[in-house]
Amino acid sequence: MAPPGPAGAPATSAEPLSRSIFRRFLLMLCSLLTSLYVFYCLAERCQSLAGPLVRPSGGGGGGGGGGGGAGAPGRGALAGGPGEPAGWPAAAHGKRLLQLQRWRRRRPAVPRDDGEEAAWDGEPPGLAGGPGGSGAGSSAAEAPPGTLALLLDEGSRRLPQAIIIGVKKGGTRALLEFLRVHPDVRAVGAEPHFFDRSYDKGLAWYRDLMPRTLDGQITMEKTPSYFVTREAPARISAMSKDTKLIVVVRDPVTRAISDYTQTLSKRPDIPTFESLTFKNRSTGLIDTSWSAIQIGIYAKHLEHWLRHFPLGQMLFVSGERLISDPAGELGRVQDFLGLKRIITDKHFYFNKTKGFPCLKKAEGSSKPHCLGKTKGRTHPDIDRDVVRRLRDFYRPFNLKFYQMTGQDFGWDG
Repeated sequence: MAPPGPAGAPATSAEPLSRSIFRRFLLMLCSLLTSLYVFYCLAERCQSLAGPLVRPSGGGGGGGGGGGGAGAPGRGALAGGPGEPAGWPAAAHGKRLLQLQRWRRRRPAVPRDDGEEAAWDGEPPGLAGGPGGSGAGSSAAEAPPGTLALLLDEGSRRLPQAIIIGVKKGGTRALLEFLRVHPDVRAVGAEPHFFDRSYDKGLAWYRDLMPRTLDGQITMEKTPSYFVTREAPARISAMSKDTKLIVVVRDPVTRAISDYTQTLSKRPDIPTFESLTFKNRSTGLIDTSWSAIQIGIYAKHLEHWLRHFPLGQMLFVSGERLISDPAGELGRVQDFLGLKRIITDKHFYFNKTKGFPCLKKAEGSSKPHCLGKTKGRTHPDIDRDVVRRLRDFYRPFNLKFYQMTGQDFGWDG
């Protein structure tokens, strides 16, 4: 038996006991800190995965009018939405980039409409497939889906249930961009031109152009030239007789001048509007073979469509009211598509400089967005006599169109 220590000295057994307690305390503290760290990492990751957005490469502020050019599909990087961390955790980020690379390799080339141009000023309002819709500018091909479910290859590609079939320079791009604000609308960014230029490639090719959709979402596309393509009604009907068709129409005289203005911006050496309008200026005979004039004979084109689709399956949107009352026209479109009225007045403001409405907060962005510089060009001065003769020419066709659709668009008031 060991001799007792000096008087007043603590017992030797007390020292290992206090050390043991201290070590246990340190272990518990370390475990707690480790748990907190793991919890933080998991929480951050879950928050990032909840609803990532797809933004174009090049950053948030600048982006060049919806992609600026034809743009390869999938030109984007992942970013958290409002209130989310700025980026993905490293492992998840790498995984998503790998998925995007695979996605790019799978995508077929999307034909570009030569007449279609960049849709948005500054940063595009989101790319095709982003949450709440899809779509960058008109010249950008469809971008990768923006929701987690779609990034993980959930959902499926479906043939479109609704198509904006016309008309060129009527406001189709504005309508599609406004519709993309709706969470149940997903659309192709570029114009597919399937039913007029690429029909021989088959429906499987066409379907593969579509964004992935989940149950309850509507797949859409817009190609304005369909309305004036004689084969398009039968071809769309053969795909599905239930397809809903949307036609954005505009005063045919103003539309023709706008069409000419777009062409003039690309080919400054073309003849004057006046010389192209008439076969013979002295007799006043209008040249209906000129596409800028021919497109505006809406009644003639509508006759072909009514042979394959009932009038109730078509919605005629006023291009003028789309500017003066965008929320009202979008309300009609949402009702027609069977969607809840989510897009309202709160989404728009009127840009006096451009002369048309803009989105206060476009899909996939925290900034307001307007259609790009190529939209809303200043029209050249046209001889008043030419405008008067054009109005006289279109008047009977307009009146017939009003009767056929049951709507007076007020172009002859």
